[in-house]
Amino acid sequence: MGSDTRARLLETAAQLFREQGYAATGLKQITAGAGAPWGSLYHFFPGGKEQLGIETINHAGARYLRLFDLVYERTEANADEAVRDIFQLSAEALEKSGWADGCPIATVALEAASTSEPLRHACAEVFAGWRAATARRFAAEGIEPAEDLAIYVLAAFEGALILSRTSHDTRPLRVTADIVAHTIRRRRLKGGIP
Repeated sequence: MGSDTRARLLETAAQLFREQGYAATGLKQITAGAGAPWGSLYHFFPGGKEQLGIETINHAGARYLRLFDLVYERTEANADEAVRDIFQLSAEALEKSGWADGCPIATVALEAASTSEPLRHACAEVFAGWRAATARRFAAEGIEPAEDLAIYVLAAFEGALILSRTSHDTRPLRVTADIVAHTIRRRRLKGGIP
């Protein structure tokens, strides 16, 4: 029961952070959304909102990384196809959510990078994990420079997500997906891997 309540708090916080940001999300809103008693929040997160924020960032970051791995495994795709699929899934989720479902890591990072060192660090660690996982996939396919391309993909994705969300148009995600996939495919072919 306790771990279920904790998981609901993390999931609710991640959803609210994606939709409205860290600063605009209140603790009472999180507990109400999770269907959890008020005292449970401080039971699981005695450090308050900042601790909840850090653990939510880590939780959401791990979920997105699992999704990335599932896309690779499900499609048995090349890196360019898998990256295009991730962009496509994000475009669909954003549109389906009424333009509210952004990235909880980027949302918190933009708000907290200069106000909370622990939150900034948690966001940086998640982004570093995503870059490392992407670089490993690229390197396994002979796509180089793997680390530089992983930075490019993540930066392009987050930027396209922000542009799509603010314009209420998935075109930035779709256009960027095509260009990123084309760049990765060219790098793979340049390396001699078909």
